[in-house]
Amino acid sequence: MSNESVLTGGCLCGGVQYKLSGELRSVVNCFCTQCQKTSGHHVAATRASLENFELTNQDTLKWFSSSAGARRGFCSNCGGNLFWQPIGAGTISVMAGTIDKPTNLVTIDNIFVEDKSDYHDLPVIGSFAAS
Repeated sequence: MSNESVLTGGCLCGGVQYKLSGELRSVVNCFCTQCQKTSGHHVAATRASLENFELTNQDTLKWFSSSAGARRGFCSNCGGNLFWQPIGAGTISVMAGTIDKPTNLVTIDNIFVEDKSDYHDLPVIGSFAAS
């Protein structure tokens, strides 16, 4: 399921705020080690094209090159984990929990589950992606 309305979001302190428009990818939960280290758990993210993404306040936005192929955006004041962006891509992943409600998004998959922590017991959720 996708969302085609204008959504807003931002970090806890408001130092980074954004708008999303157009179609968004449904939410994917990522359990890779990098996502665990940057979020303290796992990441739930949607994805938008850069043409449908607008930073409305970036006073405290910092980017961290987390690998040769991607960077992560966070708030340097409150520490909010906001974005993941492949270098040179025309898209940006946005942490779903930073989007103001209602989002009207659904979760469709868990990825990199082999990297999940030993305390995590994951149900299979990809089966409802087509509904």
